[in-house]
Amino acid sequence: MKNVVILGSTGSIGTSAIKVAQDLPDRIRVLALAAGNNSELLLEQTRRFRPEAISIGDAAGVPKLRDAVGPLCEVYSGPEGLVQLATLPAADIVLLAIVGTAGLQPALAAIRAGKDLAVASKEILVMAGEIVMREAHKYGVRVLAVDSEHSAIFQCLDGKPAASVRKLWLTASGGPFRDAAEWPKGKFPDITVERALQHPSWVMGRKITIDSATLFNKGLEMIEARWLFDVGMDRVGVLVHPQSIVHSMVEFVDGALLAQLSTPDMCLPIQYALTYPERLASARVQTDFARLGALTFEAPDEDRFPSLALARHAGEVGGTLPAVLNAANEIAVAAFINRQINFSQITETVRRTMAAHQVVAHPTLEQILAADAWARQTAAAGH
Repeated sequence: MKNVVILGSTGSIGTSAIKVAQDLPDRIRVLALAAGNNSELLLEQTRRFRPEAISIGDAAGVPKLRDAVGPLCEVYSGPEGLVQLATLPAADIVLLAIVGTAGLQPALAAIRAGKDLAVASKEILVMAGEIVMREAHKYGVRVLAVDSEHSAIFQCLDGKPAASVRKLWLTASGGPFRDAAEWPKGKFPDITVERALQHPSWVMGRKITIDSATLFNKGLEMIEARWLFDVGMDRVGVLVHPQSIVHSMVEFVDGALLAQLSTPDMCLPIQYALTYPERLASARVQTDFARLGALTFEAPDEDRFPSLALARHAGEVGGTLPAVLNAANEIAVAAFINRQINFSQITETVRRTMAAHQVVAHPTLEQILAADAWARQTAAAGH
């Protein structure tokens, strides 16, 4: 039985994790749950799983939750509540499914408390991968990937050393604007928010769906892979794979390639992370190759999607630049969703902010957070 803390239990990853926990009641105990503002769903989850503790983003929601749960569990709130849950003595693993930078402090707190970490929030490794992985090594804990691409690479590597890898290949659906004939670069400024949210393969939150449309999601994943698997950026590549069946591949130094394949369903990588090193039975993911017919691959169009080059540059330079890339993108995506800028200006906002930044090499956590705050202010000032 593993005691699991789910930070971000009401989001898309969190609700998938809840399904996994329901499927495996004899193997997974939901020890604690944290939500942003969806107190109703948090309360429903609390009544179902009876965790030791819960946390809500806004402290104003605490009295109502306490009244509703009574003595059933402890109720916390805000950033401090996330840290409280991440360091519960009984916790075995903390699933980090919080969008953005809010997961950084609870992630480090969990690691320092000796908890394994299942990472679905790629931002923490993009911002502070050097620090996170160094601390994980220091405290002897595992950082397990939950993103389908990184889970695939982890499964293919199966403990093989980084020196045996020629290249990690992250696959991308290509997003809703993959077809250059239908969506030439000149049409990008006219793309609406509604159209950008129509992802062809996955059902996800708004921010990550827009990131998939710009391919910034894949750029962030490149940096994440660099830290998770201890390889240089030159050994991380991207292939567009519209069917989203091959979740990623590892090319080894002898030329062999291993791939992990399945119908797109986040329950699979979540279950693998939460039950690792075991594989447990599940009926949720069914893959019918005869019905699929064909799997295709193509190189990404970096002229229409310059986000990949920006991310590669940030990963190569390192220091505070990946944090600036991430923060500027968050601000730009929010501005696009709020109809303050057009689709093409997302990338331009990130490019402009990165160009204005004075990089700090091997930064402290305080320097990373300062760069993040600077990038947000600078990106927002441009619109």
